Amino acid sequence: MGEIKTPDLVNLVMFIFASHIDYWFSEVRPVLEERFGPIDYVSNNLDFEKYTLYYSEEMGQGLQGKLVSFERLIHPYQLADIKLETNSIEKMFAVEGKRKVNIDPGYIHHTQFVLASTKHWGNRIYLGKGIYAEVTLVYVRGEFRHMEFTYPNYREAEYKEHLEKIRERYLKKRRKIIKK
Repeated sequence: MGEIKTPDLVNLVMFIFASHIDYWFSEVRPVLEERFGPIDYVSNNLDFEKYTLYYSEEMGQGLQGKLVSFERLIHPYQLADIKLETNSIEKMFAVEGKRKVNIDPGYIHHTQFVLASTKHWGNRIYLGKGIYAEVTLVYVRGEFRHMEFTYPNYREAEYKEHLEKIRERYLKKRRKIIKK
């Protein structure tokens, strides 16, 4: 029988995308920081529209996003509640029932990048409260590697580079906790 261990804390990450991303990020950032604590990393604007037109009718054209990291580490079990919270934030900023900003939470652990989803699929595990978790990337031999089911944007080097920078920040945070 295996011994039950306390899971590692993880680094909360969100991918925030919208048309006019700089405007919408400036609007949503104070709400995110109020609810999840200070943001300690913000990527440059990342193209999102070239990967899918799924959101264009609701959110408009020219979708771009930012990957952000939060200073405070979280427990992995919090992911379902965080996804519910980000869904409510999206509704706060909706106009005539249409989202203007999409906020996809996940986390980085030193071995993986995990995303939350409201959609079931064969590669997702149910967390509770209508939320699933997907291991989107795994960290193997010094780099994030995607899998067959990984979303196209997370297959790209530019996205992985930002996630690796966030992972480095996470490792520094972990070392501080372990030293205590």
